Amino acid sequence: MIREDLRNVAIIAHVDHGKTTLVNEMLAQGGVFRENQQVQDRVMDSGDLERERGITILAKNTSAHYNGVKINIIDTPGHADFSGEVERVLKMVNGAIILVDSAEGPLPQTRFVMQKALALGLKMIIVINKVDRPDARIAEVVEEMQLLMMELDASDEQLDSPIVYCCGRQGTASLTPDKQEENLNPLFDTILNTIPPMEMDVDGAGQLLVSCIDYNEFVGRIGIGRIERGTIRANEPVSICNFNEPDKVRTNCKIANLYQIEGLERVSVERAQAGDIVMFSGIDGLSIGDTVCEPTKVEPVQFVKIEDPTVEMTFSVNDSPFAGKEGKFVTTRQLRDRLYKELLRDVSLRVNDTDYADSFRVCGRGEMHLSILIETMRREGYEFQVSTPKVLYKEIDGVRHEPIERFVADVPEDMTGPVFSAMGNRKGTLVQMTAIGNRMRLEFTVPSRGLFGYKSEFLTDTKGQGIMNTTFYSYEPYKGDMQRRNTGSLVAFETGEAVAYGLFNAQGRGNLFITPGTPVYQGMVVGYTNLADDINVNVCKTKHLTNTRSSSSDDALTLIPVSKMSLEECLEFIADDELLEVTPKSLRIRKRILDSELRAKARFKEKNNK
Repeated sequence: MIREDLRNVAIIAHVDHGKTTLVNEMLAQGGVFRENQQVQDRVMDSGDLERERGITILAKNTSAHYNGVKINIIDTPGHADFSGEVERVLKMVNGAIILVDSAEGPLPQTRFVMQKALALGLKMIIVINKVDRPDARIAEVVEEMQLLMMELDASDEQLDSPIVYCCGRQGTASLTPDKQEENLNPLFDTILNTIPPMEMDVDGAGQLLVSCIDYNEFVGRIGIGRIERGTIRANEPVSICNFNEPDKVRTNCKIANLYQIEGLERVSVERAQAGDIVMFSGIDGLSIGDTVCEPTKVEPVQFVKIEDPTVEMTFSVNDSPFAGKEGKFVTTRQLRDRLYKELLRDVSLRVNDTDYADSFRVCGRGEMHLSILIETMRREGYEFQVSTPKVLYKEIDGVRHEPIERFVADVPEDMTGPVFSAMGNRKGTLVQMTAIGNRMRLEFTVPSRGLFGYKSEFLTDTKGQGIMNTTFYSYEPYKGDMQRRNTGSLVAFETGEAVAYGLFNAQGRGNLFITPGTPVYQGMVVGYTNLADDINVNVCKTKHLTNTRSSSSDDALTLIPVSKMSLEECLEFIADDELLEVTPKSLRIRKRILDSELRAKARFKEKNNK
């Protein structure tokens, strides 16, 4: 049976190219909102972090109606660290909208996800968004997209994909770049004409592939996926199998609740048929990649292999002198339960116990992937400490390989020198250099470990005018040792409260992170110095009072203003012998060994062992 009444489509783009904004307008024009309804911007970004950072982290399902056809729309993440989400949802759709900015053109994540979509043979619609930008270069971007598709071995049919020109914020589209229509009808028409209706076996035995997992405290795990065959009904027995584990089949399971998405709402239904994207609950231990089948025909569906993690960090219970003062959840059991609970939602994450009971090894797709987890836990009231990020190596044919990233930088012409120098120090290899107006686009392949801590340096080198993007490229033989950080730390050697007099004396040694009144403890990092070695400072030191008075010595002390470091900046900064203490109220960098004498002995022992 051909489902003429249904289309399943994913929207794919690089971060901040306008996916979620365009989906907003598609929902508004697809009858989801009332005419007088107040609609907030970016309704699909439902998480606080998503709204604050302006990025989509988790894939979202929604639907709109046009000319009697239900269009299931999946708004996917646009950052490389969350590409595990993208890879899964591609299995649910039979077409994809590739969205690119009219000025920036295709960037790393566009390339990464396009490669996945092309390999699956999905029908493509290329949307050039933000055509109203004053710096738009529409013709060049169209040519760049065609060259990229050729480079990714697109078929002749995929190379002939239609192009739609949109302004997502205004809710307009056109098939020509010169003039916009009054609405998004050209885009809707292109979806119906390009993405074919699904030919599904609605009479066969029910079969559903679980592509995403959600979690709810009331109903437990919620499976999300497309029905591949037949009809799935609530409150009827089903079996669970997995393509990668053919021997493990669970029987006597039952779907308690079955939902379909209408607009932004979950609507409870009794049955759904092949082609529908549904959500269901009632089955414990459900995992991404599982197939829900009728007991009469247990047949697993092949699942897209998810890319392996490339970065690891250690999460451990906070053991600093300030431990337990600011957090709600501080124990080993609470930390362990929360990390393993995250595995229910995030298929790209790996969590393992270590030799220490209060420490856990957490692996993810990149620094941002793990920083989102850290920030989420912090807002939930957890208190813990994390180590510096490290890359995961692989042994291939007896040779150690490391993850390599594709690094793309858009910088002014006169600022390319510092970028070339930095990439050289980080074992980077120039792949391509393109002039775009008075700016240059530089593409490098560089070891992932070489990019740790580089973002702030890049922004400084380009005076805030540079734009950098990265995505995973491949594993290549180890490139050799490199120095991660060439600055030392200013370390407090006394516990107390920072005072202006102590900070005034300390700022002559380097740059500070803290202000007067900040509580500090021995071994806490309070700033950095341009010297290679750490310097111990006493920021709690007060001025000794005497009977002598001097008009000049009693002048007010002038402190250099400090900038508060974000979570990402803290993760970039910490060295191998340091930890980041994370609480709901504070971020503190500290030494692993707090006592300065014990720290000196450990360094001496390490040098002698080399």
